[in-house]
Amino acid sequence: MSTFRDASSHDEEVVAGLLGRPVAARFAVAVRRENGSPVVIENEPHLRDGTPLPTLFWLVDADLHDAVSRLEGESGVHRFEDLVDEEELAATHRAYAALREQAVVRHDLVQPSGGVGGTRVGVKCLHAHLAYHLVGGNDPVGALVAEAVGVPPVVICEVR
Repeated sequence: MSTFRDASSHDEEVVAGLLGRPVAARFAVAVRRENGSPVVIENEPHLRDGTPLPTLFWLVDADLHDAVSRLEGESGVHRFEDLVDEEELAATHRAYAALREQAVVRHDLVQPSGGVGGTRVGVKCLHAHLAYHLVGGNDPVGALVAEAVGVPPVVICEVR
């Protein structure tokens, strides 16, 4: 029996609009702006077709996504990776992987691996790090990204 929380039909429509396509995995909204609009979603660790999905927390807010994309375009991945302690970052990846493992519903499938955004070491995606930070994860890269882009007030929804 599944214990994964499903998004409401309204949230499914809103998130599909933000992404420009239907969401390929079951998900729930994990963080919202104060006005209720989704900022971060929590994905089930497998797509509906059974493909492993390493990104548990996904940044869907359009303004934040664009701001983080600009940072990445300015070599932000390397810059932020250089600013954090390597062992602290490794601990972040381990904690993220453990949360994703707890969220697995389909144990009969190939499991997703890696840490934040599916990476095993270093930094791969500032969007994924910010999303993890916003759900309350101890993510030093996400904290730096949040400071750099000026995250608006948000409300953390129930997170595993």
